[in-house]
Amino acid sequence: MTAAGNAEIGVADVKVLAFDTFGTVADWHTGVSSTLAQVFPALDASRLARDWRRCYGPALAEVESGERPFTVLDDLHRITLDGLLRSEYGVVATANQLDEAVRAWHVLPGWPDSSAGLHRLKSKYTIAALSNGHVSLLTAMAESADLPWDVIGGADLWGHYKPSAEVYLGIARLTGVAPHEVMMVATHAADLAAARSHGLKTAYVARPREWGPEPKVEEPDPDDAFFVRGIDELATLLDC
Repeated sequence: MTAAGNAEIGVADVKVLAFDTFGTVADWHTGVSSTLAQVFPALDASRLARDWRRCYGPALAEVESGERPFTVLDDLHRITLDGLLRSEYGVVATANQLDEAVRAWHVLPGWPDSSAGLHRLKSKYTIAALSNGHVSLLTAMAESADLPWDVIGGADLWGHYKPSAEVYLGIARLTGVAPHEVMMVATHAADLAAARSHGLKTAYVARPREWGPEPKVEEPDPDDAFFVRGIDELATLLDC
């Protein structure tokens, strides 16, 4: 779409673009529900994928509150899926079924604009994954979906999950720039608000189909430097 006051927000200073992955760059609903349909053919795979995703935030919050020690996302995904299947679906999954389902997050498809848009942006900026996934998960996803990251900022590098300050400030330290020289790119307003609170610039990417058939309310903020409908559109606005 358009830039939202980018002159005032100072995007000329930006050297690093840090991308949320699940939902922003990768289409988690399509990838996960496709796998779940194969692993649990008797269940509604789309509903199960969405229910599983809703377990994500509370599990991360348990880690950040200290209720649970730092645990990589694969293990959190396995724990939450097992509990969800037992409590809500009456299914006791085998170890192999849980392994296959968790593996789906490693090979998520990118949105149609993601790979090409990232390749364009890479010509001018350092591009980084900044995700609650861990490095090995994000590396596998990058290889599967042709995501040409310069830097992979996985949660296991910081021992914290978003919206912790350690994540946003950690990517600035890792790439050797000041926080205001990083632009966080995401489709989640809370992620962007947290990034701004720690001095990063922000760009909102609309992904109305993130939750598959479930409507999503888009939540851009006037403080976002950009509101776009794809990573390719962001590349155009940034002259890449």
